[in-house]
Order: sequence, then structure tokens, then C-alpha cells
Amino acid sequence: MLDSLIAVFLVIATGWLLKVRNIVTPAHWIGVERLTYQVLFPAVVIHTLATADLRSVPVAAMGMSLVMAILSIAALLLLLRPLLARGGIAGPAFTSIFQGSVRWNTFVALALAAGLQGRTGTTLMAIAVASMIPLLNVTCVLVLARFANGKPMSVGTTVRSILYNPFIWSSAAGLLLNQAQGLLPTAFTSYLDVLGRASLGIGLLVVGSALDLDRLARPRLAHWVAVELKLVAMPLAAWLYAGWFGVTGPALTMTVIAGSVPTATAAYFLARDLGGDAPLMAEITTLQTLLALATLPAAVFLLTRFSPLEFARAMQFIIASR
Repeated sequence: MLDSLIAVFLVIATGWLLKVRNIVTPAHWIGVERLTYQVLFPAVVIHTLATADLRSVPVAAMGMSLVMAILSIAALLLLLRPLLARGGIAGPAFTSIFQGSVRWNTFVALALAAGLQGRTGTTLMAIAVASMIPLLNVTCVLVLARFANGKPMSVGTTVRSILYNPFIWSSAAGLLLNQAQGLLPTAFTSYLDVLGRASLGIGLLVVGSALDLDRLARPRLAHWVAVELKLVAMPLAAWLYAGWFGVTGPALTMTVIAGSVPTATAAYFLARDLGGDAPLMAEITTLQTLLALATLPAAVFLLTRFSPLEFARAMQFIIASR
């Protein structure tokens, strides 16, 4: 776990170094970001979903665990909205906290899945991609439409933002192609595979290029709310729901990883495009990415030792023995 995680963060650190040394200029990073967001990431999503053997893995149980975890954290945040507003957190800032609390960095999750369990890990993470990405992007666009800039977007603008989102249409395309796996030309799947392999390395470099350590001198309430919910509450929620739905073994590990990775750098682009607090979003992303080096292996180590039911029985035995 540590070997895979360290390798991922070394690539992220390389992206940060390329930026601060100006080896890749800001103008070029914009092009790399757009390439990753619009082309490379959709390719890895389509390839992962189209070629995954979803019959051999607990699709419904794992998918529902992650969906319920997202909905629980989202509902909690919406309930906390009046309290956060009293604490001086305006609508655009709230949208950044929301994205920072529920979204996940798919590049980091896929890299860890492949490093830990190879093809099996990638297939299992494909379930997370299929279940989380459409829900997260629809939810985040709706929250931005409602709270960013102080006025809701029109229904038509909201629908277009959802339909044109690369994360959503690529997920839909991948699931559709999965139904015709045996009919897909090898040249086509190889083409997607080449682009997909490029997306992991380049995507992690982009994550590193988005880090801005100067912004983290004085973390505020908004930062810590997003950190606690994403790096602590979300893994716990995913683990609890996984126990409820009977997810065990490698699928449980991948479920916890999907819940434990820091928020997505794509959240910054969405905040910038739809009127959210983009600077705060960048700060939250940076802080979570750095802290995840410690929290992610801790979450996986602690939460995959026992299922929630086994943990409850162990605690009951300890209490009874006293």
C-alpha cells in the first residue's frame, strides 16, 4: 500500500516541481489540463468500463455502498448550510466545501488500484467510476447552479452543463460498450488503452501542477470542514455501508480507497466555469492531497482489518469481558 501510494505521490510531486521550476509554463499547463479533462480521462473511463468483467465482481453491493456514502455526506452538508452561512461561509465558498467533501480523485484511485491488485483492482475500481462519477457530477453541478454567484442557473444551462460533462458522457459510453464487449474491434480497445495509460501519468502530473503551497499558510474553517468530511467521514461512511451491503475482501479495500482519496482537481475547473470559489477549491485540493499521504493508508489499514459487523462483535466481546 505504501509503495503504491508513495509512487503516486512522487508523480504528483514531479508535476509540482515542473510547475515551480517553470519547466512547463502556465500556458502549457492549461493545454495539458484541457487535454486530460476533455480527452485522456474520458478514454480511461470508457476503456475501464467497456472492458471490465462486471459479472465477476459485486457491482450492486459496492456501487450502492459508495452511492449511499456520497448521498449521506451531501445531505449532511446541506443540513449544515445554515450554520456554515452564520460562520461567514458564502454560497460560492459552500460549493467548494461541497465539492471538496464528496468528490474523489479518480487518477489517484485508479493508480492505487492497479498498483495494489492489478487487473482485479482496476475492474473493481471501474464499479466506483460507474457509480460515483455520474452522481457526483450531477450533484455538484446542481449545487453550483443553486448556490454559486448568488443566483441559480437556468434549467437549460444546468442540463447542458451535466450532459456535456466529460465524466458523465464517458461513463455512459463505457457502460453502453460493455454490453457489446465481444463485438468491439481490438484496434479500438487498444486505442482507448493507449490513451488511458497516458491519462494516469499525465493526470497525476496535473494534480501536482495544481498544488499551491503558498495558499495553505492559514487554513480556515472552510478548509477543515472539507478535510474532515472527505478524509475521515467519507471513508467511514463507505466502510459502514459496505458492511451493510456485504462487501468483503478486495472489493472492500477498493471501496475504502475510493472513499479515502482526496478530492478531484477537476473540481477546480468546475468551480471556475460555474461561478464557485475557485481559489478556495484549489486550497482544499492542495491540503487534502498532502494530508492524504497519511490518512489514506491509515484508513485502508484500519478499516479493512474488520468488516463493520466483525468490528461490532469484537467491541461487544471486549465490553462483555470487562
